[in-house]
Amino acid sequence: MAEERRERLAKVIEQLPSDEEVVELAAFFSALGDATRAKIVLALSVEELTTCELSKITGRSASAVSHQLRVLKDRKLVAFRREGRSVLYRVDDDHIRKILEVALVHLRERWRGDVT
Repeated sequence: MAEERRERLAKVIEQLPSDEEVVELAAFFSALGDATRAKIVLALSVEELTTCELSKITGRSASAVSHQLRVLKDRKLVAFRREGRSVLYRVDDDHIRKILEVALVHLRERWRGDVT
């Protein structure tokens, strides 16, 4: 029995990502741990938007939104491009959109009581 548990433990340890990957994963989710940043990423998963547009969506000042965008850019959750004088932000890639969709499905199921 003890040998079986050691083998199972070894299997779990073998399948875990590296410590560096775990730190990056925690940083990724930490970036979404703020309601304003989460709302920004959700909005950007629908459409490219400017800082001013995000300010209207979040109810935060353009300066506050810029600060949050900096955090999200540093964590590679959002990217940007220039179009004339405007800077348009978007989610960095489709993986982020999918992660948000799965998280929302999970939460909505919990709210409805579909999951135990």
